[in-house]
Amino acid sequence: MKLLQILKYFIFTSLFPVVSFAASVDTVNTYSKVMNKEIKAVVVKPNTYSASKKYPTLYLLHGAGGNYADWVKQTPDRETVENLSDLFSMVVVCPDGGVTSWYFDSPIDKTYQYETYVSNELVNYIDQHYATIKDRSGRAITGLSMGGHGALYLAFRHQDVFGACGSMSGGVDLRPFPENWNISKRLGPYSENPDRWEGNSVVNLTHLLVPNKLAMMIDCGDGDFFYKVNVALHDKLLDRNIPHDFIIRPGVHNWAYWGNAIHYQMLFFSKYFERNHL
Repeated sequence: MKLLQILKYFIFTSLFPVVSFAASVDTVNTYSKVMNKEIKAVVVKPNTYSASKKYPTLYLLHGAGGNYADWVKQTPDRETVENLSDLFSMVVVCPDGGVTSWYFDSPIDKTYQYETYVSNELVNYIDQHYATIKDRSGRAITGLSMGGHGALYLAFRHQDVFGACGSMSGGVDLRPFPENWNISKRLGPYSENPDRWEGNSVVNLTHLLVPNKLAMMIDCGDGDFFYKVNVALHDKLLDRNIPHDFIIRPGVHNWAYWGNAIHYQMLFFSKYFERNHL
């Protein structure tokens, strides 16, 4: 996407926030073999969509207590994701990640195997049913809060699937929150299973990275309760010489912040896809 077109979009939407585009929104039922159940997902197709072309795909994850429809219903501008899908000619997939899955495969609850579902089953479904680029160079993943953790977690562990990743207000370290968001129901109590909590916290997975393998953008408000863990992840990535964009802006853990942050995230991914000539 040309820089001038992007600048025109931001100027126009700031002056006329009710601008409407023509992206189409599908709600699909996908089947997870590993969990033996159907799972819903929203798929946003840009107005340029044609089965004769191939499009890059962004997997966009919701937070704890949310669901697959959050990103098309909860932003202050209800059409934010559709507008951005049009602008960047990008397919956006919003899967249901369970109320509190944290997007890993639970070692104690076989009904919560969302790492396998998103990184394998869902990606295969989308590639089979939509005109997508079936390569890591054409896939990015990001999300908010629990979904921010999930996006980085899945990208770090599945670099053959995703070429770019991001996080908005991500819970990138589970350990400071042993009593919150049902994490103990997925991993067992922290006091009894510290290794599981250590091994499933994004901040402890930076050893999986090499410089320039993943394009990465981390975004968090300075008033967010996850601010400190995001700064800690940023510092660790710096220590390991892992290039990444790190954005701190005024804001807290709410949809006003995420509705703004997704613009910058999708611009970042669009530039990544452009570098890959997509």
